[in-house]
Amino acid sequence: MYNSLVDLRKHPVFHYFMEVSNIPRDSAKEKAISDYLVRFAQARNLEFIQDEALNVIIKKAATPGYENVPTIIIQGHMDMVCEKNKGTIHDFDKDPLQLRIIGDMLYATDTTLGADNGVAIAYALALLDSHNIPHPSIEVLITTEEETTMRGAHAVNPSHLEGKILVNIDSEEDKKLLVSSAGGVIITQNLPIIWEGSPRNVVTYCISIGGLQGGHSGISIDKGRGNANKLLGRVLYNLSSELPYFIQKISGGIKVNAIPREADVIIQLPADGIGRLTEVIEAWNRTINNELRKSDPKVYIGLEKMETTDAKVFSKTTMEKAIAALMLIPNGVQSRSMEIEGLVESSSNLGVVTTSDTEMKFESETRSSIKSLKYSIVNQAQIIADMLGCELSTDADYPEWPYRPDSRIRKLFVESYKEKYGTDIDIIAVHAGIECGILIEKIPGLDAISIGPDMYHVHTPNEHLSIPSTIENWEYFLYTLEKTRDFDW
Repeated sequence: MYNSLVDLRKHPVFHYFMEVSNIPRDSAKEKAISDYLVRFAQARNLEFIQDEALNVIIKKAATPGYENVPTIIIQGHMDMVCEKNKGTIHDFDKDPLQLRIIGDMLYATDTTLGADNGVAIAYALALLDSHNIPHPSIEVLITTEEETTMRGAHAVNPSHLEGKILVNIDSEEDKKLLVSSAGGVIITQNLPIIWEGSPRNVVTYCISIGGLQGGHSGISIDKGRGNANKLLGRVLYNLSSELPYFIQKISGGIKVNAIPREADVIIQLPADGIGRLTEVIEAWNRTINNELRKSDPKVYIGLEKMETTDAKVFSKTTMEKAIAALMLIPNGVQSRSMEIEGLVESSSNLGVVTTSDTEMKFESETRSSIKSLKYSIVNQAQIIADMLGCELSTDADYPEWPYRPDSRIRKLFVESYKEKYGTDIDIIAVHAGIECGILIEKIPGLDAISIGPDMYHVHTPNEHLSIPSTIENWEYFLYTLEKTRDFDW
């Protein structure tokens, strides 16, 4: 349908998607995109609010005939997960995304695409900029820091909004209506490091895990994909029984809400252990290629000789605790729903591991659609932290979004889909954090649903967006807005 970016830009949604793709919008660095939204509103004489968290609300009056329809809040977030392939030269603080079309899919080049949640911004701006789309009074709410702390949603002042109906555009599956989501919390465990002098007569090697697919730590957690941090822990634990070695540094993962694709460790060992080290790594390559042959067929463990320096190494106790943390910290699916077939109920993702001069930091995102189970995983992590002498803290705690049996906005979207396509739309829940739960707590009685087009490999450099799905989902959205006038609210 669209063979070039020039042609694709003629569609109003993709025009604005390309606009926002030129603007850096990493989490906690949204000033430029927030100001762009303000300028957009000012240029069209639309009422707007930009709060201290850089959230932006833009309001547009109802078109003729829709004045008596309830106000609808259209909501998404302006930040994106910024990941790139190893060796890619791209500065997310200033460089625009390099978009490209492959078949009927839109990609960035060696980076995340930011369709999560650039699609919501594009839909909203295309609607606000229109002069011939019938709609009720709308309040567009675009929040900040959704991908990290959900600070923007937490900071929303409910008095700035009149609407009691919310259409969130942060779903990633077309032809599905999202009506419930998990809550979550970020767990950080800090392990103090006791350093020792570098031993004599040693050689230095880097052991690296790579080639993993990664993915969204909620949506993709049930796909059986390897976690680079956890795999590295297994290798290091096994290596401890095979030969003496010392650790200088461990690191893995970039974002806590992305399944880590890469991890590495710098070790020192006696020169006479090189042969055995090589044999162990070769054996582990066979092991993980067997385990992950379906989910991660390109996984590998690399071994590279490094220049030996007098850098300090972990003490024996610190090394044992670091490996134990990698092995024991909860990761992956923890429970599944007994009510909704196929739905992950609780999970945890050991997303980021870093080493500083004073401590190792282990960062996990834990999710659950049941609050008590979320805190059960936190308690489990606390016990592990106490055993290992780590300091545990939690952050970005956000609520689940419970299913609402009497939802009117769900009924409208179900009916309009049936009318437009002659078939039923799938009603789904998702094991991921959606801001709906926070906004429902802030605005009593808020009735919410979430929609969106087909996206794939979100939060990875292989992220791509279906162009036909984006257009079809947009048309379904507009069709439903038109139906609001005659709906029995």
